[in-house]
Amino acid sequence: MFKKRLKSFSHAINGLVILIKEEPNARIHLLAAIVVILLAYILKISINEWALIVISIGFVFCAELVNTSIENLSDLVTKEYNPFIKKVKDLGAAAVLVAAFTAIIIACFIFLPKLF
Repeated sequence: MFKKRLKSFSHAINGLVILIKEEPNARIHLLAAIVVILLAYILKISINEWALIVISIGFVFCAELVNTSIENLSDLVTKEYNPFIKKVKDLGAAAVLVAAFTAIIIACFIFLPKLF
């Protein structure tokens, strides 16, 4: 039972490694997350603010993981142009955009009053 759980965990970690290795935007999100975490530490934000930051970072990475899954599965179906696959890929990309903008807005609410 424990080995099965450990194997599932290793698959999940492998997915994160694939995301960071293969997706340039995921590396940008990772760099942004590191900067935000460092800034939060330096500014000594509250526990509630930390919770919002962690949720925001998780939200962005979940959206990026789902979008990457959609893109990879779509490419498996066909490499040729297909308007329905384009629509699905655009919707996945929009999810990442919404998540990233939401994270930026939350970061502004937390950091701007502390910086200015």
